[in-house]
Amino acid sequence: MAKIKNKKQSHPLRQLLSPQKMAIPIVIGIGIAGYLLVKELDLKALQAVELNARVVWMLFLALVFAALRDVGYMFRLRTLSDKQISWRNVFDDIMLWEFSSAITPSVVGGSGVAIFILSKEGIKVGRSTAIVMITAFLDELFYVVMVPLLFVFVGANLFPESIPTVDVMGKVFGIKQVFWMGYSFMIFLISIIFFGIFISPTGLKKLVEFVFRIPFLSKWKNAATETGDDIIMTSKELKGKSVTFWVQTFGATALSWTSRFLVANFLLMAFTQLSFSDNLLVLARQLIMWVIMLISPTPGSAGVAELAFGSFLSEFTPVGLTIVLAVLWRLFTYYPYLFIGAIVLPNWVQRVYLKRKLIRFKK
Repeated sequence: MAKIKNKKQSHPLRQLLSPQKMAIPIVIGIGIAGYLLVKELDLKALQAVELNARVVWMLFLALVFAALRDVGYMFRLRTLSDKQISWRNVFDDIMLWEFSSAITPSVVGGSGVAIFILSKEGIKVGRSTAIVMITAFLDELFYVVMVPLLFVFVGANLFPESIPTVDVMGKVFGIKQVFWMGYSFMIFLISIIFFGIFISPTGLKKLVEFVFRIPFLSKWKNAATETGDDIIMTSKELKGKSVTFWVQTFGATALSWTSRFLVANFLLMAFTQLSFSDNLLVLARQLIMWVIMLISPTPGSAGVAELAFGSFLSEFTPVGLTIVLAVLWRLFTYYPYLFIGAIVLPNWVQRVYLKRKLIRFKK
């Protein structure tokens, strides 16, 4: 029995350590980026770029905001864990969390690995599940709040004039349709989570179990029961949390997501002039891009993200440099996690398993 248990526990690590997991997004991303560079790169436009103080400053700010994205995540995780995880260890955890997301299809996500990572930091599985669930809730809440705020300023310009279509399970939808379907689903999802966590966790569990008694859903009834249990655990963990706690966690979420989006703004401003309204529109367009990337079947939206950047933000890029900026954007926001995660993972494995052995030895 002990051997079987250890095998199961190591499964998420085997997935992360798999060379194929890292190779797939790199090959897809580099392949599509290379194809687009060969097809669309304008060498004259690239040679015309002057590397002056403004360009360097904007690229530096893009790098700063790329880092602030993770600072926000680190602060949020520290707060959600009641500072049980040190700053040094929370850095490793966030890098591994990002790493797992980078090598996993966006439609799947890295939640399972995130729960595993937190449990190995000495946080009970039930509480780890609660932390991951509330981070998802806060992320969705930020998105739901930001869309109407930006829509007030940009209005109909939210969608580009040349609107591409998206193939979802064999059906072709316009970007507007995909966006509003995704946004409606997010509102529905956070409403359900809010009801389950803050109003009636037991009632939601019963409702979920009732729905999954339907014959064609019955094969997932055990998973539905586990989800109901997770919601009840999450509710217990969050009872009695202060207003300060929620301000801090949502503020950290807002910092992370705003910083994530502003990287593209500063990269664009390095090579062209953008007004305040232009910057708001770039932010708004990225909200749509995020929905498209969310349904991407490729690991870390590799390839899809580069194409989306060109489709949604090309009007803000200098002629001939769209694909160059798309690749640069991914170099700032995606590829670093593949390499940092691969460096952090062996040390993290040694630390958490060595710590567990030391605890057993002391006992």
